[in-house]
Amino acid sequence: MNFILVFIGGGLGSICRFGISLFMKNQGYIFPFATLLANALSCIVLGALVGWTMKNGNASDIQKYLLMTGFCGGFSTFSTFTNETFHLFQSGNLMYAFGNVLLSLIVCLVCIFIGMKIAG
Repeated sequence: MNFILVFIGGGLGSICRFGISLFMKNQGYIFPFATLLANALSCIVLGALVGWTMKNGNASDIQKYLLMTGFCGGFSTFSTFTNETFHLFQSGNLMYAFGNVLLSLIVCLVCIFIGMKIAG
């Protein structure tokens, strides 16, 4: 049953990430804002779930497998972040590449914190 929850959550998260990328695709940005936004939102959701679990005890299977592992895993994406950063380096956009690494790390750490504060 847990595999099915991860499967469904991962699919829903991936669809959300794809929707963000479609929405932002034609904005003309060199910087990969869609991936940063998806990762930041995923960190807020994960932070809220972790915060709720810390406050209330064990998470249910729905929270652990459908939302934390599945949805957040499908919604956030380290491989896309890495690929986009690599292409920024390769195309000579060094400031954007280093900015992406630094901004992603800072924003996602802050978003985990925000999510945990939301939960309690």
